[in-house]
Amino acid sequence: MSSIRRQSIISSLVIYTGFAVGLLNTYFFTRQGTANDFSAAQYGLTTIFIAIATMMSAFATMAMPAYIFKFFPYYNDNLPPRKNDLITWALLVSTVGFVLVMIAGWSLKHLVIQKFGTNAPQLVAYYYWIFPMGLGLTIYTVLEAYAWSLHKSIVANFFREVQWRLFTTLLIVLFVTNTIKDFDLFIKLFAFTYPGIAISLLGYLIITKKIHFTFTVSKVSRRFFKKIITLCTFVYGGTLIFTISQVFDTIVIASLLEDGSAKAGVFGLATIMTSIIQAPQRGIVSASISHLSKAWKDKNMALLQKVYQRSSINQLIFACAIFLLIWMNFADGINTFGVKPAYLEAAWLFFILGLTKIIDMGTGVNAQIIATSTYWKFELLSGVVLLLVMLPLTYILTTQYGIIGPAIATMISITIYNIIRIVFLWKKFKLFPLTIQSLYTILLAAACYGICYFAFKDMHGLKGMFVRSILFVLLYATGVIKMNLTPDILPVMMSIKKRLGIKKYN
Repeated sequence: MSSIRRQSIISSLVIYTGFAVGLLNTYFFTRQGTANDFSAAQYGLTTIFIAIATMMSAFATMAMPAYIFKFFPYYNDNLPPRKNDLITWALLVSTVGFVLVMIAGWSLKHLVIQKFGTNAPQLVAYYYWIFPMGLGLTIYTVLEAYAWSLHKSIVANFFREVQWRLFTTLLIVLFVTNTIKDFDLFIKLFAFTYPGIAISLLGYLIITKKIHFTFTVSKVSRRFFKKIITLCTFVYGGTLIFTISQVFDTIVIASLLEDGSAKAGVFGLATIMTSIIQAPQRGIVSASISHLSKAWKDKNMALLQKVYQRSSINQLIFACAIFLLIWMNFADGINTFGVKPAYLEAAWLFFILGLTKIIDMGTGVNAQIIATSTYWKFELLSGVVLLLVMLPLTYILTTQYGIIGPAIATMISITIYNIIRIVFLWKKFKLFPLTIQSLYTILLAAACYGICYFAFKDMHGLKGMFVRSILFVLLYATGVIKMNLTPDILPVMMSIKKRLGIKKYN
């Protein structure tokens, strides 16, 4: 657990650094009062680009990340590095997959014009520029899975979370200083940000000699070929389902609502703020995935249960804290930092999506446990349920309630999705994520929020944001430590005191 804990903490710090850069980017995208402001429609177009590129990547990767996660231990234990053909086939299959995506995308452009021509005309104008972005994300996703399996999750997270946002920051700076003369050039360069990080990660793996390419079919590939095909076939469907569920809301908003690109920008702000809550989840998942795969291979159920419960309580503690810190300061942040008033509409979107993240993170790494087990087919079945609930619900609620509809649909669907997976893991393996500490965490967070809200509800601006935040952090951190809500808190405290030169931990 110490290895997972260390990688999770460092990865989370890296990811939060990326989010800090991302918040700066978001500020420049949404601010008002300067000559070179981005319009809500222009900002919305960048979020639509990311959503569609993500969907392209899900189709193109052909479940290669799952193939890497599941079979990496077998390749690594039975082949020398230069004869390990796993990453070669993963990249080759994904490249072929993206060629098929391009053919389909070019063939179906008329449908894009039909669906988005009225409410998001800029998407139609820049449609072909999404393909470089999708290709870069496809290659990066495969390389990232390989890096995670090599226990290089920190480096991979740096490229995705920090470097990608720094690329965006550079483009924004060039735009606001009028070096990039117009949005036309900006969005075209923005399309190459994902290829940029894919090249960076590939370069790192080559320089450190962690990646080798061979087109000779190894004994492991021959031995597990049928199992690999079966795994990829089922997981591919599950991956498509989950990815579509993640980006469907943005696409529906852009296509159904009047001034869809601008509405997508508002929804995009709420999504970005919500993603800050999710940072520890990405760190924990990236650090634990290889250990879960190894635990299943070794039939180490005790380790699986430990990772499951620890991931649940640690993510819940962080999720509650970050959600409430943002929520208590959301409106003040919009008003204080000169963000366009139209983005105040994102507040309740953030509230609903934030609660969704708490539910998802509080249930631990159940998706990764199932995906690395011999029951990985269940991931597809539960994904089908998610899609059957989410897609029609999103469409119906969007037409009835507007921009808040997709957020409500997401919360309902993700809750059902996680309940199904929790019940499955309990029935099959007696694995369960929640403890009494989970309840204590929620009660502690609610109590700290109530104290801060009622004590400073009439204090606004930077002063109000600072005082509320400091008090909440002090109360919540003290409660977590004194109540010993997670077994990881004492080792972390001891490690911090050791680094500070304090010998004894009281």
